Amino acid sequence: MSSTPQTISRPSTSQTQVLRTNLLNCSFLASDIEFCQAAGKIVTISLGGATGSVGFTSDSEGAAYAQTIWDLFLEGSSSTRPFGSAVLDGIDMDIEGGTQTGFVSFLTALRTLMDGGNSSAPQCPYPDAYIGTTLDEFAFDAVYVQFYNNYCGLTNYDDPYDWNYSTWDNWAKTVSPNPNVKVYIGAPASSSAAGSGYVSPSTFTPIIQETMAEYSSFGGVMLWDASQAYANDRYDISVKDALLGGTAAPPPTTTTITTTIAPTSTTTTTITTTPTTTTTTTTSTITTTTSTSTTSSASPTTTSGTVSCAGVAAWQSSVAYVGGDEVTYGGDLWTAKWWSEADVPGGASGDWANDGVCS
Repeated sequence: MSSTPQTISRPSTSQTQVLRTNLLNCSFLASDIEFCQAAGKIVTISLGGATGSVGFTSDSEGAAYAQTIWDLFLEGSSSTRPFGSAVLDGIDMDIEGGTQTGFVSFLTALRTLMDGGNSSAPQCPYPDAYIGTTLDEFAFDAVYVQFYNNYCGLTNYDDPYDWNYSTWDNWAKTVSPNPNVKVYIGAPASSSAAGSGYVSPSTFTPIIQETMAEYSSFGGVMLWDASQAYANDRYDISVKDALLGGTAAPPPTTTTITTTIAPTSTTTTTITTTPTTTTTTTTSTITTTTSTSTTSSASPTTTSGTVSCAGVAAWQSSVAYVGGDEVTYGGDLWTAKWWSEADVPGGASGDWANDGVCS
């Protein structure tokens, strides 16, 4: 299987090959990778690509290759390390051809070595022809759906018969083995980055913010690619501004109804609903007590600014979080807005939303 980095500068073909393999010696990039990681950025390697010839002949070959990737690029050990001392945070499956033989075995074996850090970049037509089965069988952390070079691209956002983010949201919530998987809008960073699908910042901003407000599976935006964004008047900055200026869809709300029949039995029913257009979250508790006479009372929604942090782990700088993850920090409950690592809740990065003081 060949592997091509997507979000870091590619070396020229004149770079020295590592030992006698066909892997380029890109160890000069190690300090850049580590610099980005120190700033809280996730750096992964993308396998495949539009012209990459990738694939396995069997499940056993796929499972064995997981150790190779682990040793070459992740936390394993090998005399051949294309990025030198740098340890990448995970892999991305950008499969645009071939068959899916061995992919689930490869990813499953890799998951035994690492916790998280698995993403995919499917085309927007659903199901994806080259990675769709794998998406349904393996619990990816995120999917960067390519909403370009296809009828379902960003330029057709206003056409409900073409724009199909809702289909991917439904996949995330009802089909994916990971019910918390995040769906990213993959977009071209300039008109020259893709054959079709590019939209201006003024057009993209409301698309981002409307999708963020409507779908709780929304994870953020993926741009192809960083160099195109930089050359296009820092297109990435307009995207970040849109993300920071939007309002995230609330997670599913939970209503607990407790019925007590004195003096012997208690029944608790939990009903979970997913709102689609509201931007506030309300949790209420209704208690009905039955004895010789029937009375009922409704507990008011808490307005003291305190929230329960029971069972929520403390934030750790070494853990990679995805949008919707909850942590405690500084006595408060925080929710990640998107994928984050090493960015302190309440810090300048703006990665975390403060949900209130822990009660």
